[in-house]
Amino acid sequence: MQYPPHSRTLSGPRRRSLLASAAGTALLAGCSHASGESEESTGGSLSLIARARARAARESAGLLQRYDAVLAAHPVVADRLRPLRAEVVRHTEAFGGTVAKGSPASASPSASASPSASASASPSGQASGAPSAAVPVDEKQAVAQLAAAERALADRRTAALLDVPGELARLLASVAAAGAAHAYLLTEGAR
Repeated sequence: MQYPPHSRTLSGPRRRSLLASAAGTALLAGCSHASGESEESTGGSLSLIARARARAARESAGLLQRYDAVLAAHPVVADRLRPLRAEVVRHTEAFGGTVAKGSPASASPSASASPSASASASPSGQASGAPSAAVPVDEKQAVAQLAAAERALADRRTAALLDVPGELARLLASVAAAGAAHAYLLTEGAR
């Protein structure tokens, strides 16, 4: 006996896959925040690692600013965006950045990072490397723009995997996977 096909064609990853990916990301992000000594022993240059971590922290801080801008412009989507924003905060911290209590989107490198790897801020107050796009008036367009930013950052991090050693590569991979899941959730939620 044949069963009729589903009336709804599934596209993209299933919800369980996304949840498993998010859980794995949280686990890896928590476990991967190790000292540079273990990464140095894998053959990675300490300055390369420090620069890559600082860049990743700045990029996460820039994404966090996008979330904050969308939340400020469209509070009606707050319930949907708050959990994803919280993940971006954890990503920023996993890369050695800090999120100040008074300014939720600011990030600075950890004290152990080299001065050349510091996250500099532009005169407008945004972390360097952060896009300065205005938030669209339409909330669906704003969320779509946020999804595109998540997707682009996930793609850049995936491409950077070849340039960094072990521990940092694993952290970048897990955060890139989380970013791809965020982009999917933001896109699917808009439908």
